[in-house]
Amino acid sequence: MEKKNLSKNDDEPWRVLEFYSGIGGMRYSLTKAGVNAQVVEAFDINDKANDVYQLNFGHRPCQGNIQSLTADDLDSYRAQAWLLSPPCQPYTRQGLQKQSGDARALSFLKILELIPHTLQPPLMLFVENVVGFETSDTHTKMIEILVKSDYVMQEFILSPLQFGVPYSRPRYFCLAKRKPLSFRCQVFDNQLLWSPGPLFGNNNVMEIDKHNQQEESWDKLLQSCDPIERFLEFNSPCYQGNTGTDFAAITGSALDDFGVSEKTVEVNSNDALDQYLVPFSLIERWGSAMGILSILDIVYPDSKRCCCFTKSYYRYVKGTGSLLATIQPKTKGKSSSLEEQGLRYFTPREVANLHSFPEDFQFPQNISLRQRYALLGNSLSIAVVAPILKYLFAQPS
Repeated sequence: MEKKNLSKNDDEPWRVLEFYSGIGGMRYSLTKAGVNAQVVEAFDINDKANDVYQLNFGHRPCQGNIQSLTADDLDSYRAQAWLLSPPCQPYTRQGLQKQSGDARALSFLKILELIPHTLQPPLMLFVENVVGFETSDTHTKMIEILVKSDYVMQEFILSPLQFGVPYSRPRYFCLAKRKPLSFRCQVFDNQLLWSPGPLFGNNNVMEIDKHNQQEESWDKLLQSCDPIERFLEFNSPCYQGNTGTDFAAITGSALDDFGVSEKTVEVNSNDALDQYLVPFSLIERWGSAMGILSILDIVYPDSKRCCCFTKSYYRYVKGTGSLLATIQPKTKGKSSSLEEQGLRYFTPREVANLHSFPEDFQFPQNISLRQRYALLGNSLSIAVVAPILKYLFAQPS
């Protein structure tokens, strides 16, 4: 079977297929990256996610099972780039870690296995998943297929913290280009990097892994992050930090950087905030529990880091995301003062802000509060993905 290289004139948009499109984080990332791209089709099996995508983009993703696609189907789109964010549950630490043996991995494997059978393989691929995917058998199969199909790869593990966002959400990314295309920083071909340096043209970045990260480096990294207050929708005027700062007064520099303006950040009535307050009964139970601080992650408006929000946030508290203290205690983190800290959940809009979704992003009215948290927990960080996509689509100088 003779392969044909897809071609593109400079003034034509890239034709893109978006697999596992979710609520549109990938498409927003393409826009923020400034890539001249046309999403010719998006695919997602989640009906609620498709409701959100349709509201924000005016296009409803194809809801059929990806496993039913054929090589001829994929060729018919004439797409030059495939963007994929497949289910992460087969690879999470909390899951059963069945990897390729998990039914939720099958559709991704099917897409990969179709690549050698297409007449017009995509010029580029982008894959996003959780940390842990890079050591899975699915990853091994992916690399084998891409190498045999004449692709060169660069891999990254990156977090929003490395882009100034106070949100700890490290993720794995694979970028692949089909020869003769090449990356701008070719010295990093077939390497896994923990640094975003190549995205910004830095060829001198040393390969960094999680084992040799110095504590001072992380401290310096956190200091460069904006405080959480910049991403809040609700701020309590009674909150006073150690410096006496009134956190009800919000400046918008960080929000502007990620498409969220001060118009989005409104001080709302106490009634609107009530649904996000942590129930007193739970605080009482936590207050009497042993090792409470190992269960809860409590952050403050002036904090420079919060934990990753999962799809179970607001339903469960252990390991699902940070809680915000709206009243500064005399000593941060003391379990005896939990009741006095005015603990609340981050709102869906605030979680979206920390994912760097733009100000005009919205949910349909039919999406419940818990569904909003679940959909956001399965999404991605635009602050991270946008520069990665800009690097992927860039031509070598």
